[in-house]
Amino acid sequence: MSHFRRKFYTADSHFSHALMLTHPGRPFSSTEEMDETLIDRWNAVVGERDIVYHLGDFAMGLHDEERVRTIFGRLKGMKKLVLGNHDFKKANQMHPTIARLDWLGTPTTALETTDYGRRVYLSHYAHRTWPGAHKGAVHFFGHSHGSLPPLGRSRDVGVDCPDTGFAPRTFEELTVGMDLDG
Repeated sequence: MSHFRRKFYTADSHFSHALMLTHPGRPFSSTEEMDETLIDRWNAVVGERDIVYHLGDFAMGLHDEERVRTIFGRLKGMKKLVLGNHDFKKANQMHPTIARLDWLGTPTTALETTDYGRRVYLSHYAHRTWPGAHKGAVHFFGHSHGSLPPLGRSRDVGVDCPDTGFAPRTFEELTVGMDLDG
């Protein structure tokens, strides 16, 4: 039975990045355990027809293209990438491993979509202002690994945030408690 296509948002999965094991919000004993948990949590909420906006820093160890491709292939849904700092090989050059994955559309440094009739500005980085900020638009970002608190209609959507549970989340879930009219 099919359902309507849903949109999800996430950031900073850092698949196979050993340094993430030292992050206080990641209670994993190995990169394998971390990767498997992130894949399981992703697939528990995302359906095959859903869209996941990944707001940067998808994976590390990009020299092992087969491993990155295998992880990507195991994740449900159609994936759209907003580039993060670790998705580049060098300045202004997307890493070839990231570029060769089957993203929905060409990865870009910023993107806009609409969700629940609301304009949503997506970037790896937090912005103090963004397109439509003064007209009700919401801003989702990553990069800060849960260390930058929400401000107005702007928030971190990364896997390290306490309310995301290491999984992509919907607009409704991410805007709970947010004053969308303020």
